[in-house]
Amino acid sequence: MTDLARIIGALEDSRAEGAQAIAAARLGFLEWVCAAPGPVTAHMARDALGTQAARRAQSAAARAFVGCLREASLPAPSARAGRNGARARRGRWLN
Repeated sequence: MTDLARIIGALEDSRAEGAQAIAAARLGFLEWVCAAPGPVTAHMARDALGTQAARRAQSAAARAFVGCLREASLPAPSARAGRNGARARRGRWLN
């Protein structure tokens, strides 16, 4: 997780706010994903959220990066639920 601490540390030094902070966070997240030794999983993102660096994020960019980790830590919606949802919406539209 040294890459994670380094990325969050760099984001902590950023004075970016708003959209710039979000853009910096997304770049940091992409760097974290690309530095991973294999596929990044939701479990890896949850582990990253548990680090001291993530828990202590203060700057807008670092907090936005932690938000990216939170999103990545969520289970992916199942494809089946998506199809059923679309079918249900079509059914309501047609009725």
